Amino acid sequence: MKSYSYSSDFKRIRFKELVLFNVMFTTFFMINTLSFSQMPSKASADKETKILNAMSAAPKSISANAIIMDWPKKMGDQPTVLRPGNNGWTCYPDMPQSEGNDPMCLDKQWVTFFDAYMKKETPKITQVGFAYMLAGDSYVSNTDPFATEETPDNEWGQEGPHIMVLVPDNNALQGMNWDRTKGEPYVMFRNTPYAHIMVPVPAVSDLSSN
Repeated sequence: MKSYSYSSDFKRIRFKELVLFNVMFTTFFMINTLSFSQMPSKASADKETKILNAMSAAPKSISANAIIMDWPKKMGDQPTVLRPGNNGWTCYPDMPQSEGNDPMCLDKQWVTFFDAYMKKETPKITQVGFAYMLAGDSYVSNTDPFATEETPDNEWGQEGPHIMVLVPDNNALQGMNWDRTKGEPYVMFRNTPYAHIMVPVPAVSDLSSN
């Protein structure tokens, strides 16, 4: 999951909890004064690109009918819907302020998680929650939810394609593997209110080639 900072206070988040979003919508413009033919504006093209990028975070069975939202340009902006959805999932495109490509799709529990995370509050998780980041993630700390750079002891690294799992009681995570280098499920942000399970999965291209 991605961590945020807003000093760059908006430099990154990881997990993908939930947040506020903003995108610019524009109209079509005339490009030929003789034919008056219309072409999509750059903003419209960018919107479609963001939607496709957000959808790449999860299986099509989820992302095809998920609501697609955009990241805010600044802290405090209101959410902006890029595309409506009706299946209870919310997907976000890559965050421009972060390194790498890191779209994500979240269920309702993860939306609750990120909302609390952004406010630095304890998430109130009532049931098992799932999130997808099948395109991978940016560089983040495995121990500090709000770290923005590497330190000698914050287990800085980059995660490949993965699924994230929340549980209502983090005590259930005690004793689980927390070493991200083993290539097996592990607990991220252990011993914090933001602890969750990271489940590495094969890249989509690897799956489609089998």
